[in-house]
Amino acid sequence: MAVYTLPDLPYDYSALEPAISGSIIELHHGKHHNAYVTGANTVLEQLAEAREAGSYGSIVGLEKTLAFHLAGHTLHSIYWTNLSPDGGDRPEGALGEAIDRDFGGFEKFRAHLTAATNTVQGSGWGALSYDSLSGRLLVEQIQDHQANHSPSTTPLLVFDIWEHAFYLQYKNVKADYVEALWTIVDWGNVAARLAAARRG
Repeated sequence: MAVYTLPDLPYDYSALEPAISGSIIELHHGKHHNAYVTGANTVLEQLAEAREAGSYGSIVGLEKTLAFHLAGHTLHSIYWTNLSPDGGDRPEGALGEAIDRDFGGFEKFRAHLTAATNTVQGSGWGALSYDSLSGRLLVEQIQDHQANHSPSTTPLLVFDIWEHAFYLQYKNVKADYVEALWTIVDWGNVAARLAAARRG
């Protein structure tokens, strides 16, 4: 029995147009995200087989592969809910105040996250995260799905910069894709994630 399942999208495939085309959303969710779910479940089965056989020669590779697929599943699950056809503008309330405090204002934060996302080397993510050690917000670059971010941080807003997220529509101009993402950010979702992270 599968441990992880592909979550339904909270909107139709075409709902985020023109920022992201429906064909990209359908392919991204149904094929790419689903592959991470399948991958995580497959590795869990392989780990169970290794335990049963008492054979741990492949443990390093299996653990890395599990981290890759499980982080891919987690980040995509956040990404879909971070976006909304009714999104855009800027955050208010506790989230807006935290951004002002930790980044010196929304425009500075936006420029920081945009630059971090656009300059990911290879594939990965730009992220606004909450750091439980300091109680502050951080911008992080996540390489692939699971490298280059701190275990003390919780992603609140993630921008997927893997080519499958934008290339069919934006070709090699990923900066235009990142600019389009800002028009569909669901700040209510990001604020709810911050409140949950602060509660632990």
